[in-house]
Amino acid sequence: MSQQDLLKNKFDELKKKKKWGFISFITAGDPDFNTSYKILEKLPSSGVDIIELGMPFSDPMADGPTIQKANNRAIKNKINLKKTFDLVKKFRKKDATTPLILMGYFNPILRFGINNFIKKIKKNKINGVIIVDLPPEEDNELCLPIIKNKIHFIKLATPTTDKNRFKKIIKNSSGFIYYISITGITGANYKSNTKLGTEIKILKKLTKLPIAVGFGIKNKKDVKKLSKKADAIVVGSSIIKKVEEAQKKKYNKIKLINYVLSYIKNLSSAL
Repeated sequence: MSQQDLLKNKFDELKKKKKWGFISFITAGDPDFNTSYKILEKLPSSGVDIIELGMPFSDPMADGPTIQKANNRAIKNKINLKKTFDLVKKFRKKDATTPLILMGYFNPILRFGINNFIKKIKKNKINGVIIVDLPPEEDNELCLPIIKNKIHFIKLATPTTDKNRFKKIIKNSSGFIYYISITGITGANYKSNTKLGTEIKILKKLTKLPIAVGFGIKNKKDVKKLSKKADAIVVGSSIIKKVEEAQKKKYNKIKLINYVLSYIKNLSSAL
């Protein structure tokens, strides 16, 4: 089985069971390496189907304050791309079946070295990447080398993406399309997009790839509302916010981990 197959098979399995997928996002090393790992390893048993793991970066321009703070906490604890791969390596020793995707920005990858990055992805059995600041016009930089190595390159679309632009986006996309349900930065409150169902129907006419919808999902009501419009939902900022809340409440590490996982279980129960 290739690294691409694991993600495809997960979506096929969910479709067969007539279920919507739950994709969770956490930042590698937030609030520290060991606590981050403890959360990561428990995500599948908490109802998560696919994991997005954020690569810490000092200037996450598309992200709101919640994820920016998570990046800062991780960087403060010296979490870089190498440490992120160490985290995945530790996770993969116990879990070889949950699809895992790296998400982040191109700058840290460029510094790390593109060839080295791809080697590490293959070695650590990572199934795909999402690079938020690489448009389709720059597919030669990383997208095409990634796909050539049988790893998914997942792209983003927004409500402002027109039909012609979307055709460019899907040209070298694989895995799924990450559809941002609202415009703005991550962590913004979800406001009902009355055109969302129509927009996704249009996308589905242009691609056979699954559509995952994210941005602003904070509770079970949001989950129920959005999940039925797509193949999966993505929850990120609200999970990260629970880490921040637990720290403010001065929870010990065990209580922090349970606090975050309890929230994730509650959301996943809506699917």
